[in-house]
Amino acid sequence: MRTGSEPATARSALRARLWLSVWGLAWAIFGMAAFTLTGRPGWAAACGVLWLVAAVDMTLIVRHIRQGPHYQPGRDVPPYRPAEEHPAYRAPRRRPPFRPPRHRHP
Repeated sequence: MRTGSEPATARSALRARLWLSVWGLAWAIFGMAAFTLTGRPGWAAACGVLWLVAAVDMTLIVRHIRQGPHYQPGRDVPPYRPAEEHPAYRAPRRRPPFRPPRHRHP
């Protein structure tokens, strides 16, 4: 259930993603160099592709960090359509009166 305070209390994980991307970039470069030196061109190419993906991801993360916070609606803007002022009246259901069970003896 939404409370309406999500825009004010939301936190971004961009800095964590940035450090994970740096970590992945370092391991991809290390793997590419190690596999190239050991004569494994297939694994070196796989690490090169991983390095490329990590570099593009890091570029996008840095771009998002530099953009700063985006517009978030204020507290006066409800996060959902307000409920109707007077909901339609619905009569309560009536229960039948309680009747004890009839015992039938043979």
